[in-house]
Amino acid sequence: MINNNDSNNLDKIVALCKRRGFIFQSSEIYGGLANTWDYGPYGIELKNNIKRAWWKSVVYERNDIYGMDAAILMHPKVWEASGHTASFVDMLVDCKSCKKRFRLDKLEDNTCPECKGKDFTEPRSFNLMFKTSIGPVENTQSIVYLRPETAQGMFVNFLNILDTVHPRLPFGLAQIGKAFRNEVTTGNFIFRTLEFEQMEIEYFVRPQEADKYYDYWVDQRFNWYIGLGIRKENLRRRQHQLGELAHYARACTDIEYNFPFGWSELEGIANRSDFDLRQHSQKSGKDLRYFDDINKERFFPYIIEPSGGIDRSALAFLTDAYDEERIKNDVRVVLRLHKDLAPIKVAVFPLLKNRSMLVELAKKIAQDLKRYFVTIYDDTAAIGKLYRRQDEIGTPYCITVDVQSLDDRKVTVRDRDTMRQERIDIDNLKEYLTEKL
Repeated sequence: MINNNDSNNLDKIVALCKRRGFIFQSSEIYGGLANTWDYGPYGIELKNNIKRAWWKSVVYERNDIYGMDAAILMHPKVWEASGHTASFVDMLVDCKSCKKRFRLDKLEDNTCPECKGKDFTEPRSFNLMFKTSIGPVENTQSIVYLRPETAQGMFVNFLNILDTVHPRLPFGLAQIGKAFRNEVTTGNFIFRTLEFEQMEIEYFVRPQEADKYYDYWVDQRFNWYIGLGIRKENLRRRQHQLGELAHYARACTDIEYNFPFGWSELEGIANRSDFDLRQHSQKSGKDLRYFDDINKERFFPYIIEPSGGIDRSALAFLTDAYDEERIKNDVRVVLRLHKDLAPIKVAVFPLLKNRSMLVELAKKIAQDLKRYFVTIYDDTAAIGKLYRRQDEIGTPYCITVDVQSLDDRKVTVRDRDTMRQERIDIDNLKEYLTEKL
């Protein structure tokens, strides 16, 4: 495995993503749009596999979490109630010496925390929310925002969930969706971007049980990443100090990953107290309290929120899986992705692309396997190059159809990680791969 602390490794990963069709610069033919990225054929498969693994873990394998999908555009009063309209507008200044930008209210003694300079531009208002309008005429009545987080859509649907699925505490809502922030500082590839995708849980609990479930979800989310192949030494928990907590939070712990640019947040788990339900109840005039029909009492539940970024997760999984293996005078680049996350599970090649019978058999095998696994057929290069191509994509198993296959009805299956090759009967391929995958 490569050394994560080498900043050059981010360049290697960016180059691999471009070369193998994982991630491209958005609008590249027009010079690109800064801090926006497009996912190519293999990138979208990786991203979908991360989402699928998360959804399976938190929804399908549990009895206490329900999935939903809220709209990106919401009533502007939602953001007044949540505090975003006020707290997401900052007065910012630029240091004329080092060119870094800072919040005016965070400067101590009017001194730049980076270079200790004291010469700043005039303060300017900066809103982190993207603003747009509904209808053909733009005025103050038509203003709406692209959501800066997915959480509020779950809070404003709390009453609908109570009335339809009748859950008992503790229970949660899970959502995967896009969010948008007009960030002051972006960069480090897909780590911090203008639009991003979140996977969030809002877990509603009795106030007296909040601390217990807060600790529970910190452990659950930490172990989820390890279960999908992240090395434990590249993960850590970091609890927020009182001075850095969000206005709604009683506690927050970040799960951080050791990226090539240093330790940074992968996912945050917050105890949001009952702030959100109280705020929306007051602003909307709707009673969002939970009714305990056993103890005959109404109260606002506390909310434990595990919130992770899918794009950040993709970067972490790519970083942790990236490996360079020296073989004689050559370097073999391989993505040792967990099999659940690998974009392609099986690749099928004919040893000789000019032998029609080999090509026909290889295509038939690939087509048959497509019903069970994400499978591709490729004959666009020599067999060695085809193997290397799939190593860089992270494909766990490659199948080669050779001349002998026409006689003994067996093919060669190559393992990505061990490079071990086995002769497997064509009729047993599905069973063999099912067991391996």
